[in-house]
Amino acid sequence: MPKIYFIDVTNRDAVQASRIIMAKLQKTMLNFYLGEMGLHQSEFSFPTVRHERNYIQGNLELKEQGIFGDLVLEGWCRAIVGDVKDSLASGVRDLNISISTSDQMILHKFRGKLDREKVIHEMVEAASYARSNGVNTLGVNAEDASRTDMAYLIEFAQAAKEAGADRIRYCDTLGYDTPMSIYERTKALAEKVKIPIELHCHNDLGMAVANAIAGAKGALDGGVDSYINTSVNGVGERAGQTDLVSCILALKFGRDMQECEIADPLNLTVADKLAKYVSYAFGIPIPINQPGVGFNIFAHEAGIHADGALKDRRNYELFEYESLGRGEDERIPTGRMITTGEFGGIAGFRHVYEEIGVSLPDDDSTKHILELVQFASAHTQLPLTDDELCFIASHPEEASKILTLNP
Repeated sequence: MPKIYFIDVTNRDAVQASRIIMAKLQKTMLNFYLGEMGLHQSEFSFPTVRHERNYIQGNLELKEQGIFGDLVLEGWCRAIVGDVKDSLASGVRDLNISISTSDQMILHKFRGKLDREKVIHEMVEAASYARSNGVNTLGVNAEDASRTDMAYLIEFAQAAKEAGADRIRYCDTLGYDTPMSIYERTKALAEKVKIPIELHCHNDLGMAVANAIAGAKGALDGGVDSYINTSVNGVGERAGQTDLVSCILALKFGRDMQECEIADPLNLTVADKLAKYVSYAFGIPIPINQPGVGFNIFAHEAGIHADGALKDRRNYELFEYESLGRGEDERIPTGRMITTGEFGGIAGFRHVYEEIGVSLPDDDSTKHILELVQFASAHTQLPLTDDELCFIASHPEEASKILTLNP
């Protein structure tokens, strides 16, 4: 029976959005949390971009050591041979290649450089090169698929499959689809081409989660696996995209959704920690009403609601807060506080690590870790979290590589 997998694209689609920034260490920590949560894949990099290279190599080394669990680290590039060649040279072996397929973009973005036939030709050349040069898994992205003529989209997907694609990414790039239309289109695509379908849905009309769920259901009903693209807290281009936690909750607790099997071995108790970390790294507050992780999700005040919740939580709560990793008291110190960071010294540094229960090695190694912490804080321009400090102490070699940029 076909199943649903998750590919989180925060480290690619969200970080490319205007005014949204994440340092390489933070991107690495995000991969760590996604692996801890049990997700199938992270679209973790732009392998053709030079300043990503050390980050890519460091993360691939961590992946080899099992630090990210079974998380697949996949890179994104344009569907042209030169980009694929550069991507493979970075060490990335799982790849998604992308090209626009709608007449709107063919006519008004490519402006005569490509037509429908040449779009397919370019994509096939890139996919064939990737497949014959050592790629492990290959997704082919149809950008603006939701505004693409259906017959042409089927032709494009069939050509991708024949060129070696493992999946076709149906991109609702402008959030144009509705749940009804995306269900019908992905079901038709699945039945005609018989290739697993990725759902990449944007939130311009506020329907990203609903569209992702409906599109995944269309793929399943068409007989193929579906891969839902998500972003933590729904952050992404313009109005954002499919929120990871909302999507998981919808599949787990929505009416008649239990028949849709999630293949990923999800540990949902990581959800609250993950959402808060991404909020901190991006500097974007979690909305008070954010599904699952918002401050008000388990709060009740109205008389009828409070009475009902006190009698039986299931009266007004569809899922348990413990299942999301919530419920623990958070301690906020209000007295003396010693921190370490960009300009921290050895005494404060040792104290901070003692407080979080990490034993430091010999003096030379300790000085090296302090220097890495200083560099990391300079990169993020934020106080480092306990998990970041633990990561640097546990993996100084990889941390040094990730923090190094070579202009």
